Amino acid sequence: MRLTLIRHGETPANVMGSLDTALPGPGLTDRGREQAQALPDLLRELDGDPIDSIWVSGALRTHETAAPLASALGLLPTTLAGAHEIQAGEVEKHTDPESVQRYLEVLWSWSQGDTGVRMPGAETGDEVLRRFDAGVEQIARSGTRHAVLVSHGAMIRTWTCIRSHNLGMNFARHNPLANTGIVVVEGEPASGWVTRSWMGAPLGGPGIDGNDPYDGPTGHPFEP
Repeated sequence: MRLTLIRHGETPANVMGSLDTALPGPGLTDRGREQAQALPDLLRELDGDPIDSIWVSGALRTHETAAPLASALGLLPTTLAGAHEIQAGEVEKHTDPESVQRYLEVLWSWSQGDTGVRMPGAETGDEVLRRFDAGVEQIARSGTRHAVLVSHGAMIRTWTCIRSHNLGMNFARHNPLANTGIVVVEGEPASGWVTRSWMGAPLGGPGIDGNDPYDGPTGHPFEP
């Protein structure tokens, strides 16, 4: 099975640098809607089986990002309960560098194999992986050959870093995933996954002020 993972388009929280992870969360900015509109043409260039299913998290921003692609392909997106962003817990809605660093340090611990660490006030890495794995298994059971899942920056990078055989534990430290960045993996839940491509660049250029290539805190590289 091929699974194309797409981070949602830009949101007001991304522009503000806010750790905004609670559901349903904000919708897209005008720029985020432009990014979403560009996805159908971009995804036509992917090799392999045509996209035959679209999946989204419970966040409004993933539904809005998937809508143009779903319309172009004549597909109805399905919501996955476990595909939402890694919850920020005690630093939810914070924008200060210390809070962002605190969030990223937990993600870094998980990427190094210490998945029992708990995000303060939220989930452990084991709990995060378990819920996302369950969603991916649901996709696989549907019989799809090429699924698109619109999810979130920290979630996609954490799961892909840990579950892909070919990335290595340090990959997420150096590789951000900007808004509407695309990651393509192939495999099955039972046998594991191999990452075939990683597109960290945003479709609409760098961040809103021209200085942030990561489009908000959850797009930043993980730092120890």
